[in-house]
Amino acid sequence: MNYQSAIELGQWIFLLYFILLNTGYLMLNMLSMINISRMMRENVSDELSQIYSGFETPITLLMPAYNEQATIAPSIRSLLQLSYPQYEILIINDGSVDDTLTVLQREFSLVPFPETYRARITTQTVRGIYHSTVFPNLRVIDKENGGKADSLNAGINVSRYPLFCAVDADSVLQRDSLQRVAKPFLEDSTVIACGGSIRIANGCQISGGFLEKIGLPPSFLARVQIVEYLRAFLFGRMGWSPINAMLIISGAFGLFKKDAVVDAGGYRTDTIGEDMELVVRLHRRYRLAKKPYKIVFVPDPICWTEAPENLKTLRLQRTRWQRGLAESLSMNIGLLFHPKGGTVGWLAFPFTVIFEWLGPLLEVTGYLFMILLFYFGMISATAFWVFLLVAIGFGLLLSMSALLLEEMSFHVYPRASQLISLMLAALIENFGYRQLTSVWRLTGLMSWLFFSKGRWGVMKRKDAK
Repeated sequence: MNYQSAIELGQWIFLLYFILLNTGYLMLNMLSMINISRMMRENVSDELSQIYSGFETPITLLMPAYNEQATIAPSIRSLLQLSYPQYEILIINDGSVDDTLTVLQREFSLVPFPETYRARITTQTVRGIYHSTVFPNLRVIDKENGGKADSLNAGINVSRYPLFCAVDADSVLQRDSLQRVAKPFLEDSTVIACGGSIRIANGCQISGGFLEKIGLPPSFLARVQIVEYLRAFLFGRMGWSPINAMLIISGAFGLFKKDAVVDAGGYRTDTIGEDMELVVRLHRRYRLAKKPYKIVFVPDPICWTEAPENLKTLRLQRTRWQRGLAESLSMNIGLLFHPKGGTVGWLAFPFTVIFEWLGPLLEVTGYLFMILLFYFGMISATAFWVFLLVAIGFGLLLSMSALLLEEMSFHVYPRASQLISLMLAALIENFGYRQLTSVWRLTGLMSWLFFSKGRWGVMKRKDAK
């Protein structure tokens, strides 16, 4: 192969990659639109009109907390106001070195309460368990530091109920969140996990753990993330859910059948992507054992969380997300093209490997390759603009489609000015922002590849009001 042939081959490889990438996402978009249309029709006739059916399974809410003195109290108050027949709240203080435990003791009148429990999953030492004298369904576990996964495992051990819901300490749930996320478990006994939609809380009015008014953040960086989240949840996860091939349930809000997780060994503590790794492992175990199961997604806007508003924090977040993705897929690589893999092993897993796991490498290399060739006059302007049309034009189409679907379905941002602002963010993000996140994701991929130890970044949060 001569020099010119190699250049032409490279052009076609990268052009084909971006065509396949965007075609795949467009197909997911079509599945999402069909599924959301069906769910909206069901909600019109149903709309949780019966309030409670009497058959709701009790739920344990698990909230790991490490140095969360600024946000922990209002976060717990938001959980205490949830509308659900029977649930308990377990806060796991993971060896905080600030005043998290002191704040909890003061705000919720905690007292030590010795109790026995079955340690089905090995964890760091539990130093004590506290009960609230004001709220009978609130308990606090104080343990040695072991990380988020270890904290969740400790909470699973102490939990009393057959379903558990993992939530982040900076999350705010709507009052009907548990009703909506628990509904699939009532409708189908084979459901073992259900994920909810995550929304950006920046710019919203939150007081005492209550979401009082929905708004847009003044920060452009946070507004762009709203568009990203719409794509990820309304199209990505909503597209995979109907064919039982969803590989990710956000660690900020997910409901699981406790026995299924315990039988799988609980959360792994040797990965920073413990939430995704658990879901992929559950797929692998159930598929290979030929056991009936479903892992589903609920699209309702039910969980609000704070997004980074500075580049450094966002960069750390995206690099660790990419590393977590690489760890989760590599730890369960046996599911890829396994004869028993079904839609997960033959569709979702290879799609995620090519376009998400290896995607940053191909995307960054593709951009650099085409830009350099054009700069040195080695390809025509027509070829270069066709590449940009595919790489950027389709990305813009996907973002606008997500906004359109949001407007047609949940209509969370009702004002025209809000919609226009998000449309501008969707437009601008394709010219620099998405390419920058690809570079950050590539950094995370390289971090995993060369075995450097991953770590959680520190989220700069605003003090709760």
